[in-house]
Parts: sequence; structure tokens; C-alpha cells
Amino acid sequence: MARIAGIDLPKNKRGEIGLTYIFGIGRSRAQRILTEAGVNFDKKVSEWSDDEQNAIRTIVNNNFKVEGGLRSEVALNIS
Repeated sequence: MARIAGIDLPKNKRGEIGLTYIFGIGRSRAQRILTEAGVNFDKKVSEWSDDEQNAIRTIVNNNFKVEGGLRSEVALNIS
């Protein structure tokens, strides 16, 4: 099971769809992340190797604001 940004991704979904379970990542951003990491869009999350998971995790953590940080920013902007 892949755990990225504190979220357990569903292992039976394609990588492109599985990444959208993370708040702040949509379909186009998921495709960009997978392209940068060199992972096929159609590869299921359960088929990702440890190196691929680490590459994706690094890209998400270094380049994007997701989950808690994004939620707090949105709440702050609303109030």
C-alpha cells in the first residue's frame, strides 16, 4: 500500500486515479507527477516499486502544497 502525504492510496486503482485521493491533486496534476517520476499512468498503485513510490512522494512533498497545508490555507482565505 502506498502512503503519500499521509494518505493511503487505494491499491487497486490506476496511479493516475489513485493520486487524486490526495487533497489538492487532480487528474492533470497527477499526470504531471507521474510523468516527472517516470511512471506509466495505467500502472496500478499496488504495482509501483519502492523507488517509484519514493520518487512520487518526493515530487509531491517538494513541489506541491497538499492536504493539511492546503486545507489550512483555504480555511484562512475563507475567513
